[in-house]
Amino acid sequence: MTGRVFKLNNQTGSGLHPAVKFFEGEKSLVLTGLLGFLLAGICGVWGMLNGGAVAPDGDVLKAFSFNAALGIFLLSTAAVLPFSGMGKKSKGFFRWSYIVLAFYSYFAETVQNFRGVNPRFVQNGTAFDVAVGSIFTLVALLLVLFYGFLAIQYFRKKAYLIRPELVFSIRYAMIAIMVSFAAGLWISFNQGRLVGLHGNIIWLHGLGFHALQALPFVAWLTERQSLTSPVRRTSIHITGATYLLGLALTGWQTYLGNSIFEWSLLPVLAAGCFLAALVPAILMLRQKNFIDKSL
Repeated sequence: MTGRVFKLNNQTGSGLHPAVKFFEGEKSLVLTGLLGFLLAGICGVWGMLNGGAVAPDGDVLKAFSFNAALGIFLLSTAAVLPFSGMGKKSKGFFRWSYIVLAFYSYFAETVQNFRGVNPRFVQNGTAFDVAVGSIFTLVALLLVLFYGFLAIQYFRKKAYLIRPELVFSIRYAMIAIMVSFAAGLWISFNQGRLVGLHGNIIWLHGLGFHALQALPFVAWLTERQSLTSPVRRTSIHITGATYLLGLALTGWQTYLGNSIFEWSLLPVLAAGCFLAALVPAILMLRQKNFIDKSL
């Protein structure tokens, strides 16, 4: 075995496969994600002491939320990247491309808001501000493109054989993330997050990304229960399908220009879907027969 750790994949009958753990080999991506929390903390403290608004168009609190959100996203990506089935060179290409793009995003969002400039929609800015904004737009498109490349990897058999239930849940999460990226592009083409009288695209944008934490967590729980493979897959199906349906209903409500917090049919159904997505996790957390496994 040459010192490597192997496990038997009973679900697929595929034999011996190298054991893979969360965050394995992704220290650089983890540190880049943690940098987002550091920058968010700086922006948060500044906002509490001085307020968020910076004339004429900056808002340090927007930089706070952006940096924190990107940090969470990078940490979540680092957690699941080892299960992509990609080779060392492909993972390295994705990892370092995303690190470079993340560093630029941190810079543009933080520095420009402190300078009083909206980094996405520059108005009456200098040539420097316009250049930063234009590059930021290109960076946003590259973030989508490279992540699309990563998402495809989880739909390959090579990735599925590594850890079937977990990769199965990641597939659902990747679809949700593509919805979030689409919402981000919608914000760009719309020149802002507001739609109609009360619609706000940012909720759709954020909820989709959180699938990368919620759905693999359910799969992780199923692995630690004495369940048959069909029951595990059913639990993941329920969580993934209801989460995606909740996103679809949220998107439709937003497209109509209405708030997702109003008491009407679509928001109520969307909330019901997100709650239904939590049911398998709640049921498994109530069980006491967890199997002791490493991550």
